[in-house]
Amino acid sequence: MSNPAIIAMPDVVTMHVASGVLQALSSSLALQTDAVATVDAHALQTFDSSAVAVLLELKRELAQGGRTLEVVNLPPKLKALVALYGVSEMLPA
Repeated sequence: MSNPAIIAMPDVVTMHVASGVLQALSSSLALQTDAVATVDAHALQTFDSSAVAVLLELKRELAQGGRTLEVVNLPPKLKALVALYGVSEMLPA
């Protein structure tokens, strides 16, 4: 059995680019068939609450197809935003 592909988030996810980022990540994840889809957030440098919204939408989309989202390497500031918005249980890191 092969390792599932990991999709990397870009270095910038702000409200100005969130829609395009979501579309790109959704398209990449749609090509995979693994039950667990992994998104790596290590590259994130510039982001706002839109990054949380993108991850939550990806999680929702995947759940509709019976899949789950795993997010790895969340930067500490993004972990803080996730906690601030009270969605730590939805996006565990």
